[in-house]
Amino acid sequence: MPIIDFKSVGIKTSTFLSGSSKPKKVPIGIITPLRLGSMNGDIFEMNTSLKKTLNDNFKNMLLTNHGERLAMFDFGANLLPLTMEVSAFDKEEFDADAVIRIKTTAAKYMPFLELKTFISKIDHYDNKNVGKIKIRVTYDIPRLQVIDQIQEVTLFIGG
Repeated sequence: MPIIDFKSVGIKTSTFLSGSSKPKKVPIGIITPLRLGSMNGDIFEMNTSLKKTLNDNFKNMLLTNHGERLAMFDFGANLLPLTMEVSAFDKEEFDADAVIRIKTTAAKYMPFLELKTFISKIDHYDNKNVGKIKIRVTYDIPRLQVIDQIQEVTLFIGG
């Protein structure tokens, strides 16, 4: 009777190819705002798509003001001071400054973005006394062949 060593035994090709386990998606970045991870073992919810990660990073860049990012004083669009500078809010002046600030910070920290359009509108929907301004930026990421991405952020008008 021959002796067979299990070290030399392989796996049937059909069993190997029809594996029941799905390949785990590699996490690229943390989703913001932070959320606890699900059953997959991550501490926080993670982006597994480069497109979603870049969209999330662009949103964070729009909402960040100078001095808020450690070791990168000039990171961010620095839009909050624009909403606080004048007592009588001038939308045209805000739009002109905001576009320049967004273009400058995107060129420095996310040069792969191709900014397309900027739209802002004042929103008094849920309160007539507190002004909010919604900013919508449309952009492309040519290297990833991603087109017509939209990022919208809301800022409170003060001053």
